[in-house]
Amino acid sequence: MIYLDYSATTPVKKEVLDSFNKASLLYIGNANSLHKLGQNINKLINACNEQIASLLNVKPSEIIYTSSASEANNLAIKGIAFKYQNRGKHIITTKFEHSSVIETVKFLEKLGYEISYVKTTSEGIVDLEDLKKLIRKDTILVAITAVNSEIGILNPIEEIANLLKNYQCFFCVDLTQSITKVNINLENVDLAIFSAHKFYGLKGISVLIKKEKIELEPLINGGKSTTIYRSGTPAHPLIVSIAKALRLEMIDTEKKYQYVKELNNYLKENLKKYSDVIINSNDYSIPHILNISVLGVKAETMMHALEEDDIYISTKTACSDDDSYSLSVYELTKDMERSKSSIRISLSYLTTKEELDKFLKSFEKCYQNLKKLI
Repeated sequence: MIYLDYSATTPVKKEVLDSFNKASLLYIGNANSLHKLGQNINKLINACNEQIASLLNVKPSEIIYTSSASEANNLAIKGIAFKYQNRGKHIITTKFEHSSVIETVKFLEKLGYEISYVKTTSEGIVDLEDLKKLIRKDTILVAITAVNSEIGILNPIEEIANLLKNYQCFFCVDLTQSITKVNINLENVDLAIFSAHKFYGLKGISVLIKKEKIELEPLINGGKSTTIYRSGTPAHPLIVSIAKALRLEMIDTEKKYQYVKELNNYLKENLKKYSDVIINSNDYSIPHILNISVLGVKAETMMHALEEDDIYISTKTACSDDDSYSLSVYELTKDMERSKSSIRISLSYLTTKEELDKFLKSFEKCYQNLKKLI
């Protein structure tokens, strides 16, 4: 098997799974219990908070655990919208966001909130001048993803954060595709989201960083937990596992990045020889994501053709709806044909050049066979 869909999810590292198993077997109590077993689990969770906070240069008290990045995005956006609606009901975001952001702001729009979509440049990054123009007295939140999940475009988050600190609105950043790949200073970011399964951790655990000065209206009420903002029995084995995964992946980040960049360049050079292949990812994209369009071939057709050789890529983000085209590619290119034929190849430092050679061999075969059918 050749796995090239790391942006959808990553394989779990053995060390992370071992930590989960150990926490499950040795710590059998409920963290909310007042007895010694519960207190021991609380100490364990607090140690995880300290570790994550140290790695990201935030405070332990600013960490909220959720079941997924989608839940965290919902909690951050709805939590701000409901808590600060007396200040205003205007929210700014982009059309390059994950569906858990887009669908959440659409939901709020039905409740009377006004949503503005900031313009992006021809390269797909946020237009800072347009962002300035959109900010109003009643703007309560700006939500912008760090890295687009389909094309890999990296936004200038620190520059945006520095701009927004001069205004009264809050800044929410989805770090799901950037965490452990590129370093982003969170000093002026109010809310940040990431999920363990994107960096070789387990599914079912994510983090919402909420700076101390901010309050949220909870989505889940009832019962004590690690925070007043998200009720429920703390899933301490998952909490231990995300702390372990983050610690492991924050080692040698630059070395890993450069290796993936070499793989990305090798792949692009070999794909450029095809007259009907257009590379959608650009110089602003991180190397872990390479989005291409095979003109005349439907994305799902190419995906399933490669699957026959036990090679796995994707057509768009795994959480997208059933639209037959990539919304992100269309927003960038304004070309429906490219949007319908786009595929995402996502790489990891675990990917080998030998795997890419096998992919390219299979791609050549699939390309020639499918083009004959047009």
